[in-house]
Amino acid sequence: MGARIYLDWNATAPVRPAVVEAVRLALGETGNASSVHGEGRAARNRLDQARRQVAAMVHCLPSEVVFMSGGTEANNAILSLASWRNVLVSAIEHDSVRLVRPDAIVVPVTSQGIVDLAWLANALAKVEGPTLVSVMLANNETGVIQPIGEIASLVHAARACLHSDAVQAAGRMAIDCRAIGCDYLSLSSHKIGGPQGVGALIVRGTAPFAVRQVGGGQERGRRGGTENVAGVVGFGVAAGLATEGLAMMTTVARLRDRFEAGCLSKLPAAHVWGAAANRLPNTSCIAMPGVAAETQVMALDLAGIAVSAGAACSSGRVRSSHVLAAMGAAPPNESIRVSLGEATTEAEIDRLIAVWCGLANRRRGNVTQAVAA
Repeated sequence: MGARIYLDWNATAPVRPAVVEAVRLALGETGNASSVHGEGRAARNRLDQARRQVAAMVHCLPSEVVFMSGGTEANNAILSLASWRNVLVSAIEHDSVRLVRPDAIVVPVTSQGIVDLAWLANALAKVEGPTLVSVMLANNETGVIQPIGEIASLVHAARACLHSDAVQAAGRMAIDCRAIGCDYLSLSSHKIGGPQGVGALIVRGTAPFAVRQVGGGQERGRRGGTENVAGVVGFGVAAGLATEGLAMMTTVARLRDRFEAGCLSKLPAAHVWGAAANRLPNTSCIAMPGVAAETQVMALDLAGIAVSAGAACSSGRVRSSHVLAAMGAAPPNESIRVSLGEATTEAEIDRLIAVWCGLANRRRGNVTQAVAA
């Protein structure tokens, strides 16, 4: 069967060797970043360096970076603020956004997975009081990139605030908080080759924010608890390398296109979700009609290829995708997500095409035999 092929980078990216070394060195040092002695100041310096690296990745001020345990906590931290009288979320948000506020107004998307801007503008015209709109920068299942700049203009014209989950976008497209105009931005370390269990919420300027977790006043009083210094250090190194690696995304996009073209040439009935939209260069969500996503994922896994179906935060369950359902998929459970990275090769993509198309041919053969019988 040969070496395994990892094509689930959107679930978690392989940890970069330089990150491993940086974390190892940080773990070898002793010191609490809140202490005033030499060891404590050294730990604080390591945190400050990582804060600058993360800020540089998304073009914000270091003081606007609040380190957290990951993208889920960052999303929860801002969506759960009691001060929001109204919360609007897009229909394709990650569960860590859409499940926080059961009373949230759900903004529909088009068949290409783009937020319906006219619908959003109309909804904003009807709400009163403190309002938050949450729209992810790029979707974790389809890779579709939202017109965040246009959305920010609509949101701010209505005197509301904008949060964007940029967990999947980081390291795969350039992000400039100032240019896109968001008030809050969520990030996660392990999506860009850093350690798991570390992330950040960017709180821009004077955007409102209330502390949920109190303790020792860490993170400028915005999140209590001793910082995960080694994890944050790894996050910072990964952020710097992810920025440098953006130049590789052209090659990654070519490999994604190679995969889609190869599959569609042999199975014209297949469908690539969001193909007509602006997408992340590394992400493809493709449907094999008549074959459940779980069957596809298992067959590929047995062939030594790791892909996924939907989001990776479902406790090992494969379930129908609310993202594809919002885009009009019927049924929404016949698609897999293939997500590439800088280490992906043409040979790996060609192997994936062969295995995926082989599965499709076997399934069609079984159907033909059943009909003939």
